[in-house]
Amino acid sequence: MYFDKAGKRNTEKTLELAFARGKELGIDEVVLATSKGDTAYKALDIFSSFKITAVTYHCGFTEPFKAVMHPDVKSDLEQKGVRVVSATHALSGVERSLLNKFSGTYPVLIVADTLRLFGQGTKVAVEIAIMAADAGMLTGTDIVSIGGTARGADAALVLKPANQSSLFDMRIREIICKPRQF
Repeated sequence: MYFDKAGKRNTEKTLELAFARGKELGIDEVVLATSKGDTAYKALDIFSSFKITAVTYHCGFTEPFKAVMHPDVKSDLEQKGVRVVSATHALSGVERSLLNKFSGTYPVLIVADTLRLFGQGTKVAVEIAIMAADAGMLTGTDIVSIGGTARGADAALVLKPANQSSLFDMRIREIICKPRQF
């Protein structure tokens, strides 16, 4: 499915489509991006039979030494069975620091920009799958991965995850939904 525009307005439909396709394929793992927990809470209502991994920004992303997701929200989600990963962006991390200080072109940022040709949410869905894999949260079988543009969710993929060290072993099997205009 293609949404007319990117953004939060597509969150519930994205989650519903992703759940339906995951169930159809016999997938039981979902990874989703959530900065403050809103998307993860919505997913709890829909992905009842799935292992849910919520991926949020690393500590210091918006303010040095501060978590973006409130600790009480993280704790509540974990008590409800959601595995929460707070990690450095797999497709920028230290390279963004180098870019900001020295300018230039960096390979991982080129990968990220190439994925953005499909939209920010698609890039995020790939990136969080890597982050969840690196955190030891995935089994290595196909997953549903859900990303978004700014807030909320607007892109969902079926993919075979991979760790950062084996990025090019990842396989994007299907695009369940994404925005047409971004």
